[in-house]
Amino acid sequence: MSQVFGQYKVSTRRSTELVLLIGAWLIGVFAWILVDATTHSTSLGGWTSLLSAGLLLLLAHLAVRWQAPYADPVLLPCVAVLNMLGLAMIHRLDAANAARALANGSPTPTPDVYLQLTWMVIGLILFIVTIVSVSDHRSLAKFTFISGFVGVGLLFLPLVPGIGNVVNGGRLWISLLGFTFQPGEIAKIALTLFFAGFLVQRRHTLSEINRHVLGLGLPRMRDVGPLLMMWLIALLVLVLEHDLGTSLLLFGLFTVMLYVATGRRSWAAIGGVLLAVGGSAAYQAFGHVRIRFSVWLDPFSQATGDGYQIVQSLYGLANGGLFGTGWGQGYPQLVPFAKTDFITSALGEELGLVGLSAILITYLIIIERGARAAVGTRDPYGNLLAIGLATVIGLQAFIVIGGVTRLIPLTGLTTPFLSYGGSSLVANYLIIALLIRISNSARSPENFEEHPHQLVPMS
Repeated sequence: MSQVFGQYKVSTRRSTELVLLIGAWLIGVFAWILVDATTHSTSLGGWTSLLSAGLLLLLAHLAVRWQAPYADPVLLPCVAVLNMLGLAMIHRLDAANAARALANGSPTPTPDVYLQLTWMVIGLILFIVTIVSVSDHRSLAKFTFISGFVGVGLLFLPLVPGIGNVVNGGRLWISLLGFTFQPGEIAKIALTLFFAGFLVQRRHTLSEINRHVLGLGLPRMRDVGPLLMMWLIALLVLVLEHDLGTSLLLFGLFTVMLYVATGRRSWAAIGGVLLAVGGSAAYQAFGHVRIRFSVWLDPFSQATGDGYQIVQSLYGLANGGLFGTGWGQGYPQLVPFAKTDFITSALGEELGLVGLSAILITYLIIIERGARAAVGTRDPYGNLLAIGLATVIGLQAFIVIGGVTRLIPLTGLTTPFLSYGGSSLVANYLIIALLIRISNSARSPENFEEHPHQLVPMS
């Protein structure tokens, strides 16, 4: 698809997006068929789910084609293939749970894949609403401080008596009107909007150098306040909610955005020092943090206790080898929380190192496309917002997959678009919608002088 601009023809590449989207859906369908073939779990509901997912992705594509015709054509297909693979793995684990219940004479549990599909529906509807309603990402700058207040409020909402819930030791959830939701997932979007608006306003002040130490230009002490405030908020999340993953994500996000806004390496160095100090203090003060570090350093000495999860994860990855056991032929159900925290371990076992590497590359493509949108847009706010949103996806994937593979301690976050969990899926679809809106601005005809490769002379 192309549109005419002056004497040039502008390639929108929407047809490319459609072809890639169909390919992503077919990958999910093929995975589902293989699961059914090996677990003998074929059902009418499964095929209805697959057709519904395909229809929703088509509607999302049509919304992009209508409202953001110049947007990046790769972002939505990459997200779609991750989401479809996640649905297939949740379906595979549902089949394993059903087989176990049958063997034990227990009632068959309700499949989780259909609830995940419901959240996918909600996520894609909100994706379409965002694409249609946010005609210009720069309009979001008006809500900078409102976003900050909303983000902090949502972050600590689970502490409110009566609605907050404790799940697996973390106070991250709220129950309201029969629904359970994790408000921290939406908080990360609101805080990204706040960081982008705040840093655009303060970037010149924050870039000023007071003195040089070991080749680094250090800022003035009064300018360190915002970073210290974010550090304290991250520590409060850890102290009050026992959420190490969100604490790391928020502090890392602000540090990255601060570095991008100022271009000063000193901010990254100061952020690293504060992270080390905070991590050391948390290790000394909280038993659950010490346990996670102990399990990380030597999980096999605690293989039947606190290290059981990570040990089973490592065994599963080893069992998968290079090419995996194949869909439905491994034992990912032996890993606790295989549908949420450890879904990459389950995929690594059945798809092998090659399949898991393809998934990692897909995440890298999403991050690179987000960064490309940031570079392409001409306004500082859009630049910082795109970098922040791409960083949220990248940091979350790194923290989760790094924990599962024992690169870093486990934190308890969910893998974007793959894991079972509605809050995360909905929030991440909103992130992709905003990135598509920014990329549309970056690739629109107004940016032709910066992007001459999009111009094709008319014959």
